[in-house]
Amino acid sequence: MAIDRKQVESIIEAVGGKENIEAATHCVTRLRFALADESKIDERMLEQNDLVKGHFSTQGQFQVVIGPGIVDKVYDEMISITGGQRSSKEDVKKLAGKKQNPLQQAIKVLADIFIPILPAIVTAGLLLGINNILTGPGIFYEGKSLVEVYPAWTDFASIINLIANTAFTFLPALIGWSAVTRFGGSPLLGIVLGLILVHPDLLNANNYATAKLEGTVPVWDLFGWHINKIGYQGQVLPVLVSSYLLSKIEIFLRKRVADSIKLLVVAPVTLLITGFLAFTVIGPITFAIGNAITDGLTYIFDTLPALGGLLYGGFYALLVVTGLHHTFLAVDVQLIGSTGGTYLWPMLALSNIAQGSAALAMLFVLRDQKTKGLAVTSSVSAFLGVTEPAIFGVNIRYKYPFIFGMIGSAIGGILLTINHVLASSIGVGGVPGFLSIFPDQWGVFFIGMAIVLVIPFVLTVLYGKSATRKRQAAGASTEASSAASGQIVTTSPDRKEPVDVLEIHAPISGVAENLDQVPDPAFAEKQMGDGIAIEPSSGKVVAPFDAKVVHVIKSKHAMILEHASGVQVLIHVGIETVSLKGNGFKLHAEIGDEVKAGQLLLEFDMEAIRNAGLPLITPIIIPDGQDIVERVEQAETGKVDAGRHTVLKVHLAS
Repeated sequence: MAIDRKQVESIIEAVGGKENIEAATHCVTRLRFALADESKIDERMLEQNDLVKGHFSTQGQFQVVIGPGIVDKVYDEMISITGGQRSSKEDVKKLAGKKQNPLQQAIKVLADIFIPILPAIVTAGLLLGINNILTGPGIFYEGKSLVEVYPAWTDFASIINLIANTAFTFLPALIGWSAVTRFGGSPLLGIVLGLILVHPDLLNANNYATAKLEGTVPVWDLFGWHINKIGYQGQVLPVLVSSYLLSKIEIFLRKRVADSIKLLVVAPVTLLITGFLAFTVIGPITFAIGNAITDGLTYIFDTLPALGGLLYGGFYALLVVTGLHHTFLAVDVQLIGSTGGTYLWPMLALSNIAQGSAALAMLFVLRDQKTKGLAVTSSVSAFLGVTEPAIFGVNIRYKYPFIFGMIGSAIGGILLTINHVLASSIGVGGVPGFLSIFPDQWGVFFIGMAIVLVIPFVLTVLYGKSATRKRQAAGASTEASSAASGQIVTTSPDRKEPVDVLEIHAPISGVAENLDQVPDPAFAEKQMGDGIAIEPSSGKVVAPFDAKVVHVIKSKHAMILEHASGVQVLIHVGIETVSLKGNGFKLHAEIGDEVKAGQLLLEFDMEAIRNAGLPLITPIIIPDGQDIVERVEQAETGKVDAGRHTVLKVHLAS
């Protein structure tokens, strides 16, 4: 398809001209801009451009949806016109990040650091929960633990405890690896830095309070300067600040030291300077700050527990909506390291359950079968600790389930805080969350769980049914009025049945959902075309029909297939997976290949995508602009098997 140069010039003008473009790149569907000033965008001009399917701004990037197959040609033409340099997606991402305010940038940095290590922390939390069951007194026997009654289980519990505690014992090493990677340094140096801060020759931070009272804190004597010789187990701030410093020193040296001696200079000097400053300046200051934050929060929840439970329990779901919840993961880790337990995480678990309960209640309120299915699947996800499908897919859409979920969570939060319920670790933030609670507090936690299951569910059902009856009464009144006035009321227009229909089978096994569930406006608002989305249950993409592979994006996460009729289909694995640069993806088909229905096209690592903090939901799109396509009909949503269930019916023009 030839690209009209004037239309590309119009896009450039609409985004403020070439002088307003700091960097630009593209993915399989859209142009991505880092603009100097987004107020210069002329949205009307963009909307009048035939090449543009949509546009939106997110996380400092302005994105113009062009569509698959031609976006690369539009980008090439744009570079030719502006004379600008080709930018990578990372370049645009970095420049766009600078457009965010300091709070947004700080939240993003914390999310980038903690999300990759979250699986290790959650796994450790679950294993500690199992250890708590085995060693907690009074769970199965009066005043005794299971291992006391059955001593043969003692060493088994000890091994579980050792495995579980490793992630927390060497937490600075995990944070060091992730933080240094995020700041652009060498991950290996980040690991070493973290291990330095918990070296066994240092006084364990958990024993610092006792040693201070006894006056036995060991010190280094640096020419009369006495430095406490303590480790930073369970501490977050010391390793975060030290990792930032290490990365900057390493980057500085890498640029200035000759290649022939880099191995002998860069790493040793970087670690020496950072380690020295970590123990002499950074550690003592951040250790004091971390303890002050811990003491302040502890004071608030000790003196005004009901207020703390009301606010954090009630508004945690709002933190999820804004993304601020990522910041509290660091607070949880700090509390566990400093006091041995966190009172925030139990409220998180109840908030997730509350939103799941409210979403499940919509099953009994809604009449649309597709939305009923979404209510069930998203509630199960929330009960298992992942609330985004319930919050964004159901509760916020109808508003009142979200509010009732917050109310139930607030009541549950008050109950937990006035009873000082603590979690010994971070685990799965849903029904399995009880494993992370200290066993002697399970009773109160289960009561809180009952509250967040019942109150949001009952309130949502009662209000929803009442609102539905009012709408039905209003609708009946309107219809009667229309009939009385001689007007004809129809529910759907007559449509000519197409001659031919192309059935598209699911290319991925999982749960089929409406496109509006995709957390990306370009797909959710059907800016590129109609279709469906699938939340994958396996990491394999197969051909949905006999086809030819006509396009594969360089980063391997998306491809376009063409049927013999000429119909093209876009399969886009995950959202923002272009940022992975092909990592975790394995192609089994190339451009030009003729493939059979059910043939394996692509494999992707689901865990790698999750660990990167990216959604797995996969849109299957029939791109706009195909003359042969008369309309696209979506099949029922719900569980689908790759190559077996029909997800779309494309009605072809006769």
